[in-house]
Amino acid sequence: MKKTSLTTVKTMLGLSLCALSLVGGLTGCAGNRYTQSTGEQVDDRAHSVRVKSALNADTQYKYGDVSVQTFKGVVQLSGFVNSRDQKNRAAELAKKVEGVREVQNNITVKESAN
Repeated sequence: MKKTSLTTVKTMLGLSLCALSLVGGLTGCAGNRYTQSTGEQVDDRAHSVRVKSALNADTQYKYGDVSVQTFKGVVQLSGFVNSRDQKNRAAELAKKVEGVREVQNNITVKESAN
């Protein structure tokens, strides 16, 4: 009788540990307001790549000094451009990219030398 109850205890302990690690693994992948889930990280990287591609494909301006970061679908543009038109065009291009929820345009326009 003791052998059966010891086996039952071991089985229950093993199942409990499996359930605990499963719950821990699932919650470890979940994002919240301040962190990204694994899926969000993958999506955000893809959004950043597509925005960079759109900027690089533009025939009107060059965006070599512009950085693109994405967090939960919100794209942040930063860096430097030569004109306000170039800054506005970068935001327009980013907004047209599929999956982009919002664009924060923190690009700085360089002062022109007179």
